[in-house]
Amino acid sequence: MTVRTRLAVDIGGTFTDLVLSLPDRTVSTKLLTTPGAPDEAVIAGTRQILTEAGIDGSALDLVVHGTTLATNALIERKGARTALITTAGFRDSLEIAYEHRFEQYDLYMERPVPLVERDLRLEVPERLAADGSVLLALDEDALLGLVSVLKAERIEALAISFLHSYVNPAHEERARDLLAAAMPGLAITLSSEVCREIREYERTSTTVANAYVLPLMASYLGRMRAGLAGLGVTCPLLLMMSSGGICTVETATRFPVRLVESGPAGGVILARRIAALGGYDRALSFDMGGTTAKITLIDDYTPQQSRHFEVARAYRFAKGSGIPVRIPVIDMVEIGAGGGSIGRVDSLRRIVVGPDSAGSDPGPACYGRGGTAPTVTDADVVLGRIDPVRFAGGKIGLDPDRAKRAVLTDVGSRLDMSAAEAARGIVEIVDETMASAARVHAVENGKDTAGRTLIAFGGAAPLHAVRLAQKLGISRIVIPVDAGVGSAHGFLDAPIAYEVARTFLLRLDDLDADVVEDLFGDMRAEAEMVVRLGVPSGTLAERRTAFMRYRGQGHEIAVPLDGAALDPAALRGVFEATYAQLFGRIIPRLEIEAVTWTLALSEPYALPSADPLVVATGQAVAQGTREMIESLTGTTIDAPVYARASLLPGTAFSGPAAVVEDGTTTIVPTGFSARIAHGGEIIIEGGLA
Repeated sequence: MTVRTRLAVDIGGTFTDLVLSLPDRTVSTKLLTTPGAPDEAVIAGTRQILTEAGIDGSALDLVVHGTTLATNALIERKGARTALITTAGFRDSLEIAYEHRFEQYDLYMERPVPLVERDLRLEVPERLAADGSVLLALDEDALLGLVSVLKAERIEALAISFLHSYVNPAHEERARDLLAAAMPGLAITLSSEVCREIREYERTSTTVANAYVLPLMASYLGRMRAGLAGLGVTCPLLLMMSSGGICTVETATRFPVRLVESGPAGGVILARRIAALGGYDRALSFDMGGTTAKITLIDDYTPQQSRHFEVARAYRFAKGSGIPVRIPVIDMVEIGAGGGSIGRVDSLRRIVVGPDSAGSDPGPACYGRGGTAPTVTDADVVLGRIDPVRFAGGKIGLDPDRAKRAVLTDVGSRLDMSAAEAARGIVEIVDETMASAARVHAVENGKDTAGRTLIAFGGAAPLHAVRLAQKLGISRIVIPVDAGVGSAHGFLDAPIAYEVARTFLLRLDDLDADVVEDLFGDMRAEAEMVVRLGVPSGTLAERRTAFMRYRGQGHEIAVPLDGAALDPAALRGVFEATYAQLFGRIIPRLEIEAVTWTLALSEPYALPSADPLVVATGQAVAQGTREMIESLTGTTIDAPVYARASLLPGTAFSGPAAVVEDGTTTIVPTGFSARIAHGGEIIIEGGLA
């Protein structure tokens, strides 16, 4: 992008972060999220940051926005009143789901309640064969007979998902045209547009989720545009997607389900750039905010990708307990371990932390906004890691007495511990929770955490990064500049991009290269229509992927096709290489088939070249000391405190130390050393525990 004055806005569960990139400097701010009306914090923050920078809204060239609104609407069930029209006999597929138990031994297991109640899951006679041929024509009279039901039930959004429409969308498109004419203004979502892939339940679930949040997102984006216009902002507004690319408002309004993980995706984009700058080809992105922590594997400067994600899990971190959506998403593990995660003592007298969070309202006890439960932030305050006066740049004053009282009352007194010991316990448990999730995530992907570089950002991550790294066998930690608002910085580095998927099942032995090439041509044309809204001219970068499996297997693996010829031998080679990396072996003489093909199109994007290794040229000068309790040993120390803004490239210092900035504090424990890289990143290195 050639634009120079850009604003990035990231709405999280606790904080709303803003970063203003100017030609000569960067300005950032952090304020509490307004859960009832998230756009209020955005507009207030935009007004504040423009005033601080001394510019008018008209000076902005671009606004990039990531939001949790779609996710929250699905979790809190605050979307539109939605109906589903499906093939006769299949309305219960949404409730039958996978027909398995995700918690096998829990007699009281609760499945996620479908977004559309059974009375609003309507049927119409029609039927396509698996090859797309028509077995039963769409009954148009029966379809139009449903209009009276939709009107009587005051339906605001409609999902249409017919059997095998991923092969032939004709019936869905005809149904949309008829219903749109009969009910102008009704928001209609087709499965063949949102998720043109095999697997009935997941395709229908994705379609319903998109319809459910579509009116809400359209209204929200309209308010956002109006609010920004009121500040004199006339530049384009782009939205961050869960895939790591950005799209136009028009695309986001049509397919809001693609925004469900938009905020965390921005952080991974930042981590990818930092990895390239440092030459860290094996990295671990660690984003810890006020509500959750997110961890992503990055190999060869490329984050893990997936096409499956679960929203609104009934058991928050139990796989299979949520609403599945098939969208392009950066593959990350999300843990209920943020600054606002609540600590308690369970019936076995164990300290447990999360997954519930105090959020922004009432927030941790130390916020003084009515919260009384001890949180990770309260524990960090008790340990002296956080300066109560400088928290969030001094915009949010903290009360250390309230923090100590909460930790002592709910944890310390129940375990005969002092407040300091109880705080150490809370911090150690939350660090171990994150480390355990990271280990499992790595193993599930056939990888390891040891020997990687940990790139930490988010308001709470630099406070916990070193201890997490010790647990994961990592000896190098990197804290980016302005790490407290890292995801917003990532927004500014994301390319305009879009991905299209098509299910086209074929055996490699029967592959016809011309047919597959025609399929990719159609997919590129669809993707280009979206990307060209933001990139009117110039070349575009293309990435192809095939989801392949051994015949008879139930699921596929993603096989990158860039540079691979479309012939059986070449595709077998890349499939076996990918399969062996994941599972440690291949299965000889077994037939291979491709199920789904994807094409991602984006504006050209080049990672930065690696900076030369920084050489320590001088010692940092502390601005004072702070009494802290080291979480590993329980030792009380007077740690030097350094102002990050005063640390120039080449400056070095040793732990124990605290580095303070407006958005976060970086803790360097005893036994670790730190130096400042050419780009201003803090590089922390030391022995493993």
